[in-house]
Amino acid sequence: MATYLDRILVVHRQAAAADHRDVEQLIAEAAAGPAARPFAAALRDEDGLSVIAEVKRASPSKGALAMELDPAELAATYASGGAACLSVLTDRQFFSGSPEDLVAARAAVSLPVLRKDFTVGPADVCDARLMGADAVLLIAAALSATELTDLVALAGRVGLAALVEVHDETELEVALAAGATLVGVNQRDLVTFQVDTARAERVGKAIPDEVTSVAESGIRTADEAARLADAGFDAILVGESLVTSGDPAAAVAALRAES
Repeated sequence: MATYLDRILVVHRQAAAADHRDVEQLIAEAAAGPAARPFAAALRDEDGLSVIAEVKRASPSKGALAMELDPAELAATYASGGAACLSVLTDRQFFSGSPEDLVAARAAVSLPVLRKDFTVGPADVCDARLMGADAVLLIAAALSATELTDLVALAGRVGLAALVEVHDETELEVALAAGATLVGVNQRDLVTFQVDTARAERVGKAIPDEVTSVAESGIRTADEAARLADAGFDAILVGESLVTSGDPAAAVAALRAES
């Protein structure tokens, strides 16, 4: 049964196959850029649970969320509410995001920024750094073990943090074997796209203490944030509930207050 992720990956792998840029030249350009802001350290430096606040216009499952948002204005609002980092969707076709959103959001604040997209090859990692991202998302379910290992290493080579997203204990083992030191547990089921609120707590128990841990997807309330803090997570990544809240700064502050 094809999942949302499967359909998205077909498009991104086709685009990668059609990209004939010189990868070694891209790597050299990315590595030569200015130093990235310290993404993982920002999550560990906070008292209590850190919030990665997401600039998100739409999603395949929910459709339009905040199509007219101003990424710079929203980034500044998130920062005022106490967000530790930003996540910015750059996928155009499925999430209505763009690299321009990331550039604008990062320029508006001093927070580290994650490029949230479907990374399938070296050029994607380099593009993340070249557009100014401080961290790149690597989805374990989207990559072979070899690809994941290579892309984690490449991210480090060009100065990016790699947030490796997993959905279960098996993927966590693959992520750790690939050298991941920053792991996100996505509570959303890949087949149904429904949120399993117990998933992060269960998988989180297997994450080593020295690995920075992030709970992702479906986090809406202060009580849920507190539960994840109690489960040992360093941070939560929240998008939909923030962009639809009406007061994103207060929503970020509320998530942090109960942790």
